[in-house]
Amino acid sequence: MSIEDDTGAVAHVLVVGASASGLTTVEALRRKGYTGRITVLGAESHAPYDRPPLSKQILSGAWDPDRAALRSEEMLTGLDTEFVYGDPAVGLDTATRTVRTESGRELSADAIVIATGVRPRVLPGQGELTGVHVLRTLDDALALRTDLLAGSRLVVVGEGVLGSEIAATARTLGLDVTLAGPLTGPLALQVGPLVSGLLAELHTERGVRLRLGNGVTGFTGAQGRVSDVELSTGEVLPADVVVVAIGASPATEWLADSGLELDNGVVCDSRCRAAPGIYAVGDVARWHHEQLGRLIRLENRTNATEQAMAVAGAILGEDRPYEPVPYFWTDQFDAKLQVHGFLPTDAEVDVVDGDLTARRFVVRYRSGGRVTGILGWNMPKQARQRRQEIVDSVPAPVSAPAH
Repeated sequence: MSIEDDTGAVAHVLVVGASASGLTTVEALRRKGYTGRITVLGAESHAPYDRPPLSKQILSGAWDPDRAALRSEEMLTGLDTEFVYGDPAVGLDTATRTVRTESGRELSADAIVIATGVRPRVLPGQGELTGVHVLRTLDDALALRTDLLAGSRLVVVGEGVLGSEIAATARTLGLDVTLAGPLTGPLALQVGPLVSGLLAELHTERGVRLRLGNGVTGFTGAQGRVSDVELSTGEVLPADVVVVAIGASPATEWLADSGLELDNGVVCDSRCRAAPGIYAVGDVARWHHEQLGRLIRLENRTNATEQAMAVAGAILGEDRPYEPVPYFWTDQFDAKLQVHGFLPTDAEVDVVDGDLTARRFVVRYRSGGRVTGILGWNMPKQARQRRQEIVDSVPAPVSAPAH
């Protein structure tokens, strides 16, 4: 993809999304010397906060909600930026770079950064019963914690990173927890069968019931509140509280009439540019990774920060492709996993440090003769030291197709 950008001066930058990626874009612009006007438009009423603690420290009560804030009010004021909260974007005129909001505002800018993230997927009928939750926002986490403290039986639908973390946190709080989902183990798609099997053992040892390999077909309730979760096997799981954590979809509905290419995110070139003067960053961005030769979209905190810094540079005229080695982490019980690169489920996996039985190890993933990923289980430093093996295995850059 090749998009020619404007060469005029950028007097006003509008960031749509008061997220980690949105805030980092602002900070990077200021750090790089940008002195123009910046506006941040947020859908939520909260100032920018961090999402990874929501399923762990906030949900468990180890942190007060204020501790999730990414910056103090004083630091936000120091950015000389206008923050508009509680007014979601509902439309974009690409030609004039004008964003319309739910309240009727019209905001125009020389450069627009789309940082609207993702929305949790839901199951049919889940909105008809109280006690059925998703977890994406701070308000979601606080509502779920309230229900967990009043309940005793939790069913988590979804065996990915978020679902597994919620199950671990709730079990630590003393709830009876069942983890259900169609895959064979926790994080089966993210880490492959070897590590997924070890996570299954860990959850089972800590008292989480696993009902994996079968889908959820519905919910039943009493007096308007959820009481059971029904599996495709016919098994019925009693529940006071349910969390649906079956992934998320890019929040691009407001861009439906914008003319931007929307395909599992906002499609961008290798500079994270979707159209002249319009960029996307974070979970919502699907950009051309030159070294991989394909479009990718990443949903993790590290990418939100790194991509935002790249976009700030692009707005200010830097001309470099964004081609990171992906990285994410997850904490479940006493297991801390760090993942670098890509971990195909059919990759060859070998232990390169530590010991599987001690649950302290580093494994290397190979696919097509190349090292594609490194995973560390309670060995963060050793895993990070092997990240270079992924970089050294990356093939020569592949040019983006014409667009």
